[in-house]
Amino acid sequence: MARISSYQRDTDIQDQDAWIGTESSNRLTRNFTAESVAKYLNIKGKISISAQMVFKFETVNAAAGDFTGPAEGDALASITTMQLSIVDVSSQNVVAFMNYLVGNNILISKQNDISIFGHYTIDSYTANGAFYTLNLTNLFGNGVLTNKLYYDFAVFTLSSQGTPTFIFTQAAPAAVWNILHNLGKFPSVTVINNNDIVINGEITYIDNNNVQLNFSAGFTGKAYLN
Repeated sequence: MARISSYQRDTDIQDQDAWIGTESSNRLTRNFTAESVAKYLNIKGKISISAQMVFKFETVNAAAGDFTGPAEGDALASITTMQLSIVDVSSQNVVAFMNYLVGNNILISKQNDISIFGHYTIDSYTANGAFYTLNLTNLFGNGVLTNKLYYDFAVFTLSSQGTPTFIFTQAAPAAVWNILHNLGKFPSVTVINNNDIVINGEITYIDNNNVQLNFSAGFTGKAYLN
């Protein structure tokens, strides 16, 4: 075999590039791809990222490093509770950190598919043996949970600076306006009619994403929420 230094260096690594190594269980020589090594590092949480944890979703027989409770196929936008192992897949104990995060926001996203995510406020994190119960208020989400896949749990707060204003248009005269804004909060509301005159009414916050406006008479106009 030629000296290692005689081989040309490759600085453009591709998924299917490979190198030789030894399997620990039987000491046999194996061929490892860059893609498989990257996957191992991700799912085992071997690369430390501040304020991020990795858990595997298991619907039955959940063990250390898993989260459970919701059913497979549940929408991430509808989840309000789950049971979370006291350690993540890298075996780091998360209890103190999760307790510290109560009242703050967290993003749960599917590994390698950032568009599958849920954005939540942590309401409570309470002891339940080797698993703690995580109670959540959903702020927004997209996609569904898939059994036996891995999800990143990360501290996540949208900056209020530069947050876009949601504009609702009431095209037909109405005394009650029902507005789905998906801002994930109780926004301030300003209403104008078609003559650009501010109209005051009664504001009822249904939840973090819905508000109802009630007026003494029906009219058309716009509501600005931010």
